[in-house]
Amino acid sequence: MVGVGTPQRVGVTESAASLVRDLTAQHGPLMFHQSGGCCDGSAPMCYPVGMFITGQGDVLLGELDVGLESPVEVFMSASQFAYWKYTHLTIDVVPGRGAGFSVEGPTGMRFLIRSRMLDDAELEYFGLRG
Repeated sequence: MVGVGTPQRVGVTESAASLVRDLTAQHGPLMFHQSGGCCDGSAPMCYPVGMFITGQGDVLLGELDVGLESPVEVFMSASQFAYWKYTHLTIDVVPGRGAGFSVEGPTGMRFLIRSRMLDDAELEYFGLRG
């Protein structure tokens, strides 16, 4: 786990964290993979740990502290990360149909990403400032 005040690439709203806690009670430990598009658009896909296998082509963006025993890891493909590396992502939740294979699908809610550009301190921390 990272220390307080340490810049992060990912965050989570309290409403999304609450849904993750509920889904964890049903499915066990969860992880996110930021979809790169296609069928479900560019959505954060939530899977039980081990259901979606990450590999060398994926980047660990960070861990979400949602108030569980273990943090929830968030991944993205390395090719997509090349475009998003200057961006902070926040996982949120809104009413709607969840993505096809994402565990929130039956809940009537769907995870989505809110993004903003990294600020100067974050750019420097992540080595993105020349």
